[in-house]
Amino acid sequence: MVPTWILALYVILTLLAYPVASDWTSTPFNPPSYPLAVRTPYLSAWLPSPGGGVALNQVWPEFWTGATLGWAGFAKVNGVTYSFLGESSVENFTRATQVSAKFTSTRSIFVLTAGPVDLTVTFLSPIEPKDLVKQSLPFSYLAVSAASNDGSSHNVSVYTDITGEWLSTDHTAAINWTTTIGDAITHQSRLKTQKEYTESKNRILQGSVYYSTRNVDGVTYQTGQSTTVRSHFINNGKLANTRDTNYRAINNDWPTFALARSLGKVTKDAPKYAVFSVGHVRDPVIKYIQNNGVTFEGRSYYFWSTYKTTFGAITAFLLDYSAALSRAKSLDNKLRTAAESISSAYADIVALSMRQTLGATELTISGSPGAWNTDDVLMFIKEISSDGNINTVDIIMPTWPALMYLNPKLGEYMLLPLLQYQATNQYPNTWAVHDLGAHYPIANGHDQGLDEKMPIEECGNMINMMLDYTQRTHDTSLVKKYSVRLNQWAKYLVANTLYPVKQLSTVDFDGPLPNQTNLAIKGIIGLQAMSVISKKYLDDTESGNSYSKTAASYLKTWQTHAISSDGTHLTLEYGKQSSDVLAFNLAMDKLLGLNFIPDSVNSMQSAYYKKQLAKYGFPLDSRSTYTSAGILSYCSLSTRKLNNFFLPRMDDVDSNDYFRLGQR
Repeated sequence: MVPTWILALYVILTLLAYPVASDWTSTPFNPPSYPLAVRTPYLSAWLPSPGGGVALNQVWPEFWTGATLGWAGFAKVNGVTYSFLGESSVENFTRATQVSAKFTSTRSIFVLTAGPVDLTVTFLSPIEPKDLVKQSLPFSYLAVSAASNDGSSHNVSVYTDITGEWLSTDHTAAINWTTTIGDAITHQSRLKTQKEYTESKNRILQGSVYYSTRNVDGVTYQTGQSTTVRSHFINNGKLANTRDTNYRAINNDWPTFALARSLGKVTKDAPKYAVFSVGHVRDPVIKYIQNNGVTFEGRSYYFWSTYKTTFGAITAFLLDYSAALSRAKSLDNKLRTAAESISSAYADIVALSMRQTLGATELTISGSPGAWNTDDVLMFIKEISSDGNINTVDIIMPTWPALMYLNPKLGEYMLLPLLQYQATNQYPNTWAVHDLGAHYPIANGHDQGLDEKMPIEECGNMINMMLDYTQRTHDTSLVKKYSVRLNQWAKYLVANTLYPVKQLSTVDFDGPLPNQTNLAIKGIIGLQAMSVISKKYLDDTESGNSYSKTAASYLKTWQTHAISSDGTHLTLEYGKQSSDVLAFNLAMDKLLGLNFIPDSVNSMQSAYYKKQLAKYGFPLDSRSTYTSAGILSYCSLSTRKLNNFFLPRMDDVDSNDYFRLGQR
């Protein structure tokens, strides 16, 4: 398994590493890919932007795997058509000139000049951590505003479309579609052959894609062959309000679902805009194992507790755009201010990582229409870019600080499926399970105990996250309800963490090793965390004292084995003097407020990192020359687009500062 990699701990971006494109400004920097519509594992659209950058209208957007997503945009200005989105092959248009590209935590914003008009194209994927209904909506916004740049007024119409490529990478797959007209105009497209809970090349073979806009004056629509539909707008500045009913394969004349809106006259002081939404909806969402190991529960999106139909949810989503934009700006500013307390460069990384963090997750409830159980909330995350495991513990762990910052309840909802499953005793191993199912979206557990074996890693992660959640929320229900499991994992650590046998850690793509310094300290910190849980929350002073005594003893022994003989750094393996390691697991001591690790160890490592930095940071360990964008970070990347985006480490921050944002 190659795990999903995370942004922002031990590493930081510099503009020298990824140069700004020469033809436009990139703020705060030009990433290798801009998130466009990133809301779920299956609504995940990106603008590839390698090297010096690629304009919004130079390439097609892509699914996170790199598969093309047809998404085109044109604006007609005083009778002249300009493209602003996608790389269309139709004729008789001029490519708008990109002026700037910018990203925030929730938005990617592109400004392009279309003759005498400036177009601002905003992709907003909302992050609504305190509103479970809104957070569970699998939709994203595209807003296009137009303003005069020469002091005169100009007539503007805006067009956008999507193609059947949003449904499948297999372009020979047959699809069908409908157009529904009400308060919103919605194109719904779906695979002709549906398969519940089944993926093909990381695309779900279930559900529908919806492309919508509000049904207001000046809106037109059309479905049909891509070149025919796009050419109609180019020639007429509007669409024909016609529907193609020749249902066919994705690549058979490329069925296209288009919407357009006339903005009328626009001026510099009174810009006008059009808003579109794109989404992918399926039901049920997750197949979740029950406590008999035989039956399964089909879980649904949380938003069904409020909306009876998808169209109702879409209409509400579109009507909410102005308020959603205001909330997004507020969250952007809040995150920026908090992250800048460490550094502006760190804040840049936080901004880039937030949509990715939530974009691999889905919030679900149990029940059925009219009888939804909103007290039964579970959150699921797909391990994107490797083998698609569901709720992988060492993927939740680096996601954890973001969840805790945004809304600690999200952390509870993420852990509950793992805790509930293991409490049934269906999982036979004595250590914590690695994941809840081999492939998303099927949470069928591992009743044979054959999940990827990462015992110390996952035991330490689970205990540490449980303590962190309890400390932040003062909610003791989780640690009390699952105390048997916590003690079971702690006892495994007592028996195994000081001298780890040949095991995998979260950097498992580098293979297993015995006596891993960084893995051992995760377990030792886990024991100290368990001592706090026992004494403070479980009224079990005897066990707490025992865990604390063991942790202190192990820490002392660990230092004798883990620190190089010259006292300059931690080794990768005990006694391997020429080896070293990015000891990210030390950060948990700071996150949990344990103050258990001696300051001398942190200071030693910080000094060593600064002396050994390579161009893109400190390598993960001496087995390789690459580094990671972090394991335990303020926020995580749960999609592929930046997996190989290895960043320079910020060398003016020591190891005590990395988790400042995560601390209470």
